Amino acid sequence: MTISTNHAASSLSEGNQRRAGAVLLTMCFGVFLAQLDSSVVFLGLKHIGGDLHASISEMQWVLDSYNLVYATFLLTGGTLGDLYGRLRVFACGVALIVIGSLVCALAPDGVTLITGRAITGLGAALEVPSSLAIVSITFPDTAARGRALGFWASCNGIAMAIGPTIGGFLVDSVGWRSIFFLSVPIGLLTLLLGYLYVGESRHPHGRQLDPAAQLLAVIGLGALSFVTIEGQHRGWGSPLIIGMALAAIGAAIAFLLVERGRPGAMVPLDIFRTASFNAALAVAGLMTFGMYSMLFLMPLYFQSITGASAFVAGLELLPVSITFVLVSQCSGALMHRFGARAMLVGGMGFMGTGLLALTQISGSTPMPLVQLALIVIGAGLGLNTGPVNAVAVAAVPAARSGTASGLLNTARMVGATMGIALLGAIYAAHAQAGGASAMLSGLRWAFLGGAIGELSGAVIALIYTRANSMVQKPA
Repeated sequence: MTISTNHAASSLSEGNQRRAGAVLLTMCFGVFLAQLDSSVVFLGLKHIGGDLHASISEMQWVLDSYNLVYATFLLTGGTLGDLYGRLRVFACGVALIVIGSLVCALAPDGVTLITGRAITGLGAALEVPSSLAIVSITFPDTAARGRALGFWASCNGIAMAIGPTIGGFLVDSVGWRSIFFLSVPIGLLTLLLGYLYVGESRHPHGRQLDPAAQLLAVIGLGALSFVTIEGQHRGWGSPLIIGMALAAIGAAIAFLLVERGRPGAMVPLDIFRTASFNAALAVAGLMTFGMYSMLFLMPLYFQSITGASAFVAGLELLPVSITFVLVSQCSGALMHRFGARAMLVGGMGFMGTGLLALTQISGSTPMPLVQLALIVIGAGLGLNTGPVNAVAVAAVPAARSGTASGLLNTARMVGATMGIALLGAIYAAHAQAGGASAMLSGLRWAFLGGAIGELSGAVIALIYTRANSMVQKPA
């Protein structure tokens, strides 16, 4: 009888493990889908611009409409999951990515394409925080949860590594619309797996929506992005640009007033009292500020200056993503040995150095030298990614860890949005003269701006990140 009971318990344990594995696989598909939807687009921009007669600013919006909506709704996405059910919100997010991808694939013009990208950004903002929460509650054991979250996070790197190559291959062989169709079967498979294997969960206690803050965040970041992207095209002194700039400032001030001392605020302002937490946010934002602008501009260099096809351009970008994946796997051990501050200073320094090297590119620059600069950038990104999250979480009470992580991801997406907007505008200001030399001038000035941002992040990490910042505060 005892043997039979133990056997039943063993079978149940194995069944639970298989189900947990299926849940993890489903959530990994979700985060992979969100990152893939972003990374495959870079290699299609040149063809999209030519086919839809889109300007440089419209191509910036194709990228930033996704990043902007993702950034502004990320914290609300996590709250919705806690209130109404994580699986329900996760499934809604995946469905929106599928719908948005179809809109993009069938878009007859730039405005429709930008709209579709915004829909996919909203889907990512809903499904990514819910998927993280589902993984966390599926693996209650600390060690197992750590392994599961590491695997979940690595799917970002995998998508980043293969996205440009897949995107380039599809653009060359089928056409740019195929890169958006790619998300549809992956999304449908994710929905099916979620229905079959993932149970519902929620935790509404102490959670509430903050619609006023959410609206102000959309207005503020949207207006700021509009000014940065459209200022060069419409004129910096035009009434529309001045009005949008004032709207951005007014929304920022109103946001602070609304959130100050408010119970259940979307962004509790007292979390910013710790210098190391603010430094982590700044480093995260500046990290993606230079990184995403480089991912936007380098395909244009490869395709328009060196004459590479979209697929070859994707292969030439691989050193960034492969180095990032490899170095990030070692970042935990390196952080334990050298400390988070050294990792952040070194990582941002590497990225800044790589971008400075790219300011010297020309049409005749040997490709190995270009790829060496990309390897340095990828290594810096790999050194930064884990430690910056660890510093942010360790700088706040344990009860605020989720909020800290959400704000850090928001900072990353805001940095990406501003990098593409501002450095893309710098590129456009020079490249609009036409010709290869004008494009190269724009690329060099944009990469210089990115390098300044990364090196500024290194200085911030050096000054404001304490050597003992990894000590977790009590709840």
